[in-house]
Amino acid sequence: MAYDKFNILKSTAVPLPLENVDTDQIIPARFLKATKREGFGDNLFRDWRYNNDGSPKESFVLNNPIYSGKILVGGKNFGSGSSREHAAWAVYDYGFRCVVSSFFADIFKNNCLNVGVLPVQVSPEFAEQIFNAIYDDPNTELEVNLPDQTITILSTGAQESFDINSYKKGNMMNGFDDIDYLQSMKGDIESFANDLML
Repeated sequence: MAYDKFNILKSTAVPLPLENVDTDQIIPARFLKATKREGFGDNLFRDWRYNNDGSPKESFVLNNPIYSGKILVGGKNFGSGSSREHAAWAVYDYGFRCVVSSFFADIFKNNCLNVGVLPVQVSPEFAEQIFNAIYDDPNTELEVNLPDQTITILSTGAQESFDINSYKKGNMMNGFDDIDYLQSMKGDIESFANDLML
């Protein structure tokens, strides 16, 4: 399933400075019945966002109108727990294109890269700078530059580099998942096969 190409993202950010946010908190198990990647955003952080009667919890950051944007800034060890792909689907479907943390669980990180969400791992010190900048001014913008592999706090100019697998980077920049990547090579594969038959 193709997704929007990711090159340079400039956006405000939503702060969620909680450590050890696991995939069951991101998308509770009772919402895993669907197999399509659509509709999960409504239930992102469901138990934190809503009361039992379905009314929004005013204390939760996604229900706070002063915070918005396509970047979610999480605490250390974001995406731990079970390997459910639906957690990454929920993040994407809600509208986030990038998650920033000082540490990601590997499976969640890879699941994000497969659906068009860029996980940007930064140092704990830089994560703290980001949180402080957002709390000082919720309109603070971050710039995530995938080609250069940098993230910048535009209000201060503070910048840090991040790592990403070169294959996944190429896919993100082209809007490819693994199947799209193989399909993009269809012509080369057919030419190779034809050469073998000569």
